[in-house]
Amino acid sequence: QVQLVESGGGLVQAGDSLRLSCAASGRTFSNYAMGWFRQAPGKEREFVAAIGSIANTYYADSVKGRFTISRDNAKNTVYLQMNSLKPEDTAVYYCAAGISIVTITSGRGDYWGQGTQVTVSS
Repeated sequence: QVQLVESGGGLVQAGDSLRLSCAASGRTFSNYAMGWFRQAPGKEREFVAAIGSIANTYYADSVKGRFTISRDNAKNTVYLQMNSLKPEDTAVYYCAAGISIVTITSGRGDYWGQGTQVTVSS
């Protein structure tokens, strides 16, 4: 199995930046697609970004140009660099792993972390 632990969340002001990390354990990490989701108060969980095993990336329209997903296979870690944060980015951010990009972007990750809170004040 794959275990995921997110970190890096916090309280920031609009316009600030944060980098979230997702540390993974388990076999064949480099072959997994990875992704980030978020759930804001009173809203459904939504897709944020995904990265495939060959580092191909995908983003939700709401974060394109502001967020960057990357991976370091040697460290079994996936990152989400979040710039120009807005109050509407406030949410619990979850890391997910799946066997393919489609598995991630469809919302059905095979493994999920516990989440890290990101709060952006205006």
